[in-house]
Amino acid sequence: MAQVESRKRATSSEDSRRAVLRRIEEEGVEFALLWFTDIEGHLKSFAITPSEIEDALDDGMGFDGSSISGFNAIEESDMVAIPDPDTFQVMPWKEGETKVARMICDVVTPDGKPYEGDPRHVLRRALERMSSLGFDRFNVGPELEYFLFKDQTGTETLDEGGYFAMTSLDAATELRQETIHALETMGIPVEYAHHEVGPSQHEIDIRFAPALEMADHTVTYRLIVKEIAAKNGVYATFMPKPLFGENGSGMHTHQSLFTDGRNAFFDAEDRRHLSDVGKAFIAGQLRHAREIAAVFAQWVNSYKRLVPGYEAPVYVAWSQRNRSALIRIPLYKPGSEQATRAEIRCPDPACNPYLTFAALLHAGLEGIERGYELPEPMETNLYHLTAEQRRERGIISLPETLGEAIDELAGSELGRKALGPHVFDRYVELKRKEWDEYRVQLTRWEMERYLPVL
Repeated sequence: MAQVESRKRATSSEDSRRAVLRRIEEEGVEFALLWFTDIEGHLKSFAITPSEIEDALDDGMGFDGSSISGFNAIEESDMVAIPDPDTFQVMPWKEGETKVARMICDVVTPDGKPYEGDPRHVLRRALERMSSLGFDRFNVGPELEYFLFKDQTGTETLDEGGYFAMTSLDAATELRQETIHALETMGIPVEYAHHEVGPSQHEIDIRFAPALEMADHTVTYRLIVKEIAAKNGVYATFMPKPLFGENGSGMHTHQSLFTDGRNAFFDAEDRRHLSDVGKAFIAGQLRHAREIAAVFAQWVNSYKRLVPGYEAPVYVAWSQRNRSALIRIPLYKPGSEQATRAEIRCPDPACNPYLTFAALLHAGLEGIERGYELPEPMETNLYHLTAEQRRERGIISLPETLGEAIDELAGSELGRKALGPHVFDRYVELKRKEWDEYRVQLTRWEMERYLPVL
């Protein structure tokens, strides 16, 4: 670990830090894992013993940021991880196992200032912008899909079940139940779970929560799903499109803004029960969707999912019923005003949730701040329209490749505002490198198609 000068850098209250110390002693915690992510969303972790936890809470733990993807170069590499006591949870365990807790960290510089390259800080900045516009809560509810395979070396499925398949076709019902139990012991409330459309594809939906809390839940969810699968001798993947010819895995994300406990998206007088704020928010996300696609769909493989015909949204439009649209407004139910929300269907579960929620929030707030007009909804199945019909209606598409998406992001003022200069520049650099590595590869398809005839 890097050594940095002690400066009492705590970012939490003394009461919350003492509460963590009490729980560690009362529950017999033997190790604490301190988590944070790199800018691509890969979870990073190191363990400390109970004797170190008080100092970690008060002053943070130093580490070498030059070894973390997207963080600082070696000449300015000292970083400090400050545990957030509100994220303290005991990891799932069984009698006889080592009891381990985890806390998610904010990353700061040695002088205690927020590190601009920390994805959690990027989301905090987005929430500060939200607060400055008079909103006090951005609720999100992601629906994360994933596949289970026999092992990580291939894509041999465990079942051939389809959407909402019953136990006889679903080989992973008990595994899902074990996963749900583990999630709930980590303080992550689950609404429901089911088999998804693809063979061996599953979905466990988390109850909505404020954006920062939900981003923490999301990185935890992905780890728990993978660990429970591994303990049962199978492999879980959040790869967006692992099976050719089958639906990919998405992360449909429900969103709403609140002020003083009131849903700012609801308007009883509007024929769609959608307020001007809600309309402008959706308009902002539609207008900037192409620019931020490289954030919510950040991998080469993400664009194998975003193709027509597999329930993944491609066309930039909104609707109340039409699931081929990028954003859907679930139908209003009398008495459920607080549930008014916009469901954006293009993110995938392999994104960095901190950056994705930040980019989505900034796009929506841009619409509110600038008064964007919401176009008419598209209730027609957009996949059935011809290219000419879509052009006539002014419907554009998401980028078709990561390369196209990065070009859009690189020229986006909103993207730079949302990510901040440090993350923006490093992210574009990383993703360009990924695209360049991919595009020079020779694929089996090319060899089989061209070698015999050219």
